[in-house]
This record gives sequence, C-alpha cells and structure tokens, in this order.
Amino acid sequence: MRGSCKHVKRAGSMAEKTEELALDRSQAKKAVQALQAFLKSKSTRDSLFLDETQQISLLFTLWKIPRQAQTIRIPLPHGQRPDTDEVCLFTRDEPNMTSDQTQRFYKKLLEERGVKSISEIIPYKVLRTEYKPYEAKRRLLGNFDLFLSDDRIRRLLPSHLGKHFYERKKEPLCVNLQSKQLARDIQRVIQGSSMKVTNKGCCCMARIGHSGMTADEVTDNIEAAVKTVVSKLRTKGPVIKLIHLKSQTSVALPIYTSDLSHLNVLEEAQEQAQAARKKVAAKKKVKKEQKEKTTEKTKKTDAPSEKKTEKKKKKKEKEEKAEAAEKEKEEAKEEEEDIPQLVPIETPSKKPKLEKPSKKKPLEKAPEPTAQKKGTKGQNKPTKKPGKTASQKLKRKVLKSK
Repeated sequence: MRGSCKHVKRAGSMAEKTEELALDRSQAKKAVQALQAFLKSKSTRDSLFLDETQQISLLFTLWKIPRQAQTIRIPLPHGQRPDTDEVCLFTRDEPNMTSDQTQRFYKKLLEERGVKSISEIIPYKVLRTEYKPYEAKRRLLGNFDLFLSDDRIRRLLPSHLGKHFYERKKEPLCVNLQSKQLARDIQRVIQGSSMKVTNKGCCCMARIGHSGMTADEVTDNIEAAVKTVVSKLRTKGPVIKLIHLKSQTSVALPIYTSDLSHLNVLEEAQEQAQAARKKVAAKKKVKKEQKEKTTEKTKKTDAPSEKKTEKKKKKKEKEEKAEAAEKEKEEAKEEEEDIPQLVPIETPSKKPKLEKPSKKKPLEKAPEPTAQKKGTKGQNKPTKKPGKTASQKLKRKVLKSK
C-alpha cells in the first residue's frame, strides 16, 4: 500500500508539472513551418543532401540553475535520425575468441534479433590497439554519427576514447546486448534523444528531429520531449522559463514563455523555505537554552558538596602539618639529651722562637779585565783575597744580636 501511495504521489506531482506548462500546439507548428521554409530557402542543388540532414533542436531555459547535474533520456514517437546516419557499436571481448571472431559473433546476434541500423562493430581489444593514436581517434569520431556501447564495458571507454568524444557530445550510449527485446531497445536509443542538464548554467538543448521530417512529426516530437523533460527534472515548483526551436544555422524561434505569475510562486517557495529555516533555528536555540539551564542547576547542586569536601581537605592538611611539627620538636629534644657536654683542657703556652732572617749581602761582580796594550807580552795573574778569620766572624754575630 505504501509503495502504491508513493507511486500515486509521484504521478500526481508529474501531472501538476505538466498541467502548469501549457504548450500551444498551433504556435509550435507555426515555428516548425517557418524553420523549414528558412532551411529550404538556404538550400541549393549542391547542398541539398546536407540540408535534409540538418538537426532541429529544442532550447530550454530554466528559472534557476539546478543543484545537481542530470542526463534525461527522451523517447520520441518519430525517429529523429535519418536512415543515412552511421552507427558504431563497441562490444566486449568474448572469452576464448579473437577480435574477428567476436565481430562475427555479434553480427550474427544482431541479424538474428532483427537489428539492421548498426553499420560497424568494434571490439574492446581493437579499440585499445588500433585506435590508440590521436589521429585514429579523430578519424573514428568523424566517420560515425552515433556510438553505442555494451553496458558491461561502459566504464572502460572514457580513458580510451579521449576528451573529443565528450566535447562534441558523441559519447557512447549504453545498450544491454543480453536483453530479450534487443531490437526494440536499440531502436529506442537510436531514434530517441537525450538531454544533459548541468549545474553550471540555466540553458540545455535536446535534439528532436531533422529537416527531412514533416511539420506534424516534428510537433509530435516537441510535445513528447517537453512532457518528459518537465516530469524528469529534479527541481521543485515551476521549472521552465522559455522554450525555443532552432537549427544549426537559424535563429531561435520562441515556442513557450512562462507567465510572470511564476515569479510569485518562486517567491512564496523561497519565503516558505526561509520560514522553515527560522523554525529550525528557533528550535535549536530552545534546546541550547534548556541544556544551559540544566548544566547550571547541576553546578549549583554540586557546589555545596564541593565546598564541604574542600573544607575537609584543608582540616586534614592542617592536622597533618601540626603532627609533623610536633614530631620534629620531639626528635630535636631527644637529640639534645643524647649529646654529652665537652670540657676544654688547658695546655701550657710556650713562646715560639723567633728566627731572624739572615741578611745576606749580594755578591759583588768581578771587575772586568782591562784591555792590554798591543806592545805588552806578559799577562797579569789574578791575586787571591785573604780569607776572614774565625774571630772576626764571632764579632759580627755578637753585633748583629745586639
């Protein structure tokens, strides 16, 4: 029951979106006829074949930039690609088979299922080896109009294809080659369309036909594309602001313009969002205040018990200090009683003998010998001084002692 209710809600929301966007079919058909007339006037004999294959696209302008990027698959009632378009299919490498054998295997598979729109099959091994150079990749990009890939190897292709496939919006579209209804799935992918919605701008484009189609076929494709885009866009409220129809070389022709009443809806949605944010903020503030009050109460209840414990600790510290001081006094008294008193002993004092330093006379220098004259032959011999007697020495000592 819950799943069914959700499905009903989604269907109701999709219906509301489609009802809000009321596309005028007559206005769209007029724009298609004007565009076809413009393309015919530009065509000549030499470029007639090229003009028949010119693309016709829808340009969507959104009210606001989406938050998330998105790719929308658009099924169309009439094929938007001509039969002359070349389609390439990338397949995986089958085990115990060479590249030629895999090509033959998938060609037989497509023929058995009734698929005739694919012009060439390239296995993954061939893509890695033969199309590794830059020039080979550019040649491959120019030779085909559409690329399909087996969904089992879709994550391996970007590193081997390069950025040019994605810049020109020719990245391979995934196909399940194991499905029982393979022909129907491939035909839907080839003849359908896809639109990339980016989060970098408010404009996006989808291909819905070519110049060789009739006006009614193009208008049917326009209506189908608008319905699918409006239903699959991941945005709330009014989505599309403008829709234009254009080709590769023409000016954009307006098909749909939204009323200014959508602005009021957007303003109301913004006001509701702001009110919801304010309510959430108010609830958070109330919760914070309640938490603060509870913490203050707990602190107040814990404060007297903490004071009591502090007083007890101080009393214990004082008692311990008093006990330690008493112990120190008792130990000091015991040490004083144990130490004996020492009596000093008198000793006779003797006068030390004073020794007078002996004054020694400095030694006299010997007289230098006088230079002899040149004419003299003899030399003077040195004379010995007479030594002092013992009586003279005694006299001197007596005199010094006096």
